[in-house]
Amino acid sequence: MEKIKNKKPNKDSLKRIGNLIKEARLKNNDSISQLATDLKISAQQFQAIEEGQEELLPEKVFVKAMIKRISERLKLDTDFLIKEFNNNSDENDIEEIVEEVNKEKKINNQSNKDISYIFLIAVFISGVIGLLASSVVLNIFTNLDNNSVKEETIKRD
Repeated sequence: MEKIKNKKPNKDSLKRIGNLIKEARLKNNDSISQLATDLKISAQQFQAIEEGQEELLPEKVFVKAMIKRISERLKLDTDFLIKEFNNNSDENDIEEIVEEVNKEKKINNQSNKDISYIFLIAVFISGVIGLLASSVVLNIFTNLDNNSVKEETIKRD
């Protein structure tokens, strides 16, 4: 499946959002530590949002909530920032989902092949066991018939 083109990945989106937040914070002469304390966000997470360091942040739903609280506090266009975050998050999620589905298909196809081989081996083994069992039963009946014939021959003599 073709990936969505002409859109920047989520990391760049987070950097753009972070730059807007940082500009507004500096314009208001607010410190990271003071805003973080007021908003009950760790200063490290606040700084990670400003710098677009996604790997230092929790799950996207929590980042989204932090961005919303920060933008409201700094009187930024919250709807725009959330939309920017959602659009690029959704794009990445779709690509990740498609990639994950393709991996699962490959795994399932391999599993189906393995199951086919196991089934064929099981049929072969059961056939061999059936042949062995039928030859044992045939030998038993053949021996019984031979013993009956011997007994009849002995009785006749």
